[in-house]
Amino acid sequence: GLPLSVTGVVPACENMLSGSAIRPTDVIRTAAGLTVEVTNPDAEGRLILADALWYARRGGATHLVDLATLTGALRAGMGDLYAGVFSPDESWRETVVQAGNASGDLAWPWPLHPRYRPLIDSTVADLRNTAGKSFGFPIVAATFLAQFAGPGPWAHVDMLGPALLDEDRGDAFGRGASGYGVRMLVELATRMSTAATV
Repeated sequence: GLPLSVTGVVPACENMLSGSAIRPTDVIRTAAGLTVEVTNPDAEGRLILADALWYARRGGATHLVDLATLTGALRAGMGDLYAGVFSPDESWRETVVQAGNASGDLAWPWPLHPRYRPLIDSTVADLRNTAGKSFGFPIVAATFLAQFAGPGPWAHVDMLGPALLDEDRGDAFGRGASGYGVRMLVELATRMSTAATV
């Protein structure tokens, strides 16, 4: 019921073994035209999310927010209560964080420092899908996605911890899927439509 045009894109694929599954050393071409060296086939989520970001921007989206259960490393650092929010646009990142916290989908700002960009350089493609280093996993994943977000505000919400609960958290959410992000997006849309009509 808000005076706002919203586009939802759901990138989905099966993560299963087969003769045609991606393998380390494969080079794939993304929808954006960039080539990616697969250094870790378990980091396949960011590959389909990259295409989704490009698709949404090509479709005219002016502000992007992606929500993904992307890294277990963020859950290891933040537990099952907070998601991490990444964006090169600090104002947009803060807007998303505030919408999450106001709605009960708790979020915490994470950095996207240029230092991490060279970690995804490849000698055989434009990029590689992981850094091959044993640190900074959530930041490296967000850095990869940033290459496909295009011009304009974009934020990545890494939400594995609060989205899939291993046990009853002792609040309104029991074990399993919590619906994390729905409340955040509704609050964000409400705030954007209010700002647009003021």
